[in-house]
Amino acid sequence: MESIHLNVSLLRKRVPQLTKAAKSVGLRPATVSNLCTGKISIARTEVRTLVALANLADCSLDELIVRGERYEMIETGIKTLDLFAPLAKGGTAGLVARPGMGQLVVLAEIFHRLKSEGYTVVVLLPEGDHPEVNDITEGLDHVYEDIDEADQAVQSIGVDHDVIFVADRSHVQNGNTMRLQEKWASLTSVTTFLIDFKGEAVDEEFPFGPLETVWQFDSDLAARRLYPAIHPLYSTSSVLEGSNLEQHHFTIQQKAKRQLRRYRELRSIVRINGVDTLPEADQRLYKRGERLEAYLTQPFFVAEHFTGQKGENVPLNEMLEDVRKILDGAIDHRSVDELTSIGRLT
Repeated sequence: MESIHLNVSLLRKRVPQLTKAAKSVGLRPATVSNLCTGKISIARTEVRTLVALANLADCSLDELIVRGERYEMIETGIKTLDLFAPLAKGGTAGLVARPGMGQLVVLAEIFHRLKSEGYTVVVLLPEGDHPEVNDITEGLDHVYEDIDEADQAVQSIGVDHDVIFVADRSHVQNGNTMRLQEKWASLTSVTTFLIDFKGEAVDEEFPFGPLETVWQFDSDLAARRLYPAIHPLYSTSSVLEGSNLEQHHFTIQQKAKRQLRRYRELRSIVRINGVDTLPEADQRLYKRGERLEAYLTQPFFVAEHFTGQKGENVPLNEMLEDVRKILDGAIDHRSVDELTSIGRLT
């Protein structure tokens, strides 16, 4: 079947405040956002919704719907990201978290890993005083306070190299990010990360507008120190749409989501009454969910000095095989502690 999806870059360019504009013409912001990330398939979308979006963008349906294009996944070697919300190359990724949930560590780890793959990181510093930004800029050569200097760097580097561009939400709100992305429309090598240093993004439904990748951080995982604290159910990516994701990956991912969703439902019962009060089938499901949650934690290279653990990189195919084993019960004999903060199953 031919892959079709929304031309998100065109929508972002033509309708900067897309979710607000959508609401003004009777469209649900959640529906528009889910269409942009691929969570809702265009094939299951009402024609009137697509027509309304085309009218907002002042374009034809043929311009709005892109056929046959595939989003390329940037493999990070971080298990939970690659499984649940793959990074879309050339797209825009938004990190949604409150301070202290580990988003800066994840970002620093991404920089560390992608720099070794030949990517150049360009950071546009946030407005105001944010000393925590030093946690992600240490060792980077392209850090700018001036937007024009950042623009020039991206346009110069992006001709021959892949670029990771990073900006704070303040630059989204004042329109700077949109203006830059309009200039870089021809540079398919630029992947943008949007972060919110103030931690206000969590309180808004669509803090960054349309995104290709959303990494939602989970306060429960962070409180239990299960890092990276990426929410497995709320994080998503346009790479998941249609044929963009390999069928094996998609199948494993959906099984893992179902397992973790049911496990989370059972946790409240277990906390009060204990696991032994569950029926045998639910006990088995709960314990496998617990093992999967533990396995998806991972030691980072940038945190070695603090944790004393060596960073681990897990290739996609090996991670998928490990997750399959956990879901199928092949390691039911292993304890949760054995699976916490490891790389591959051994």
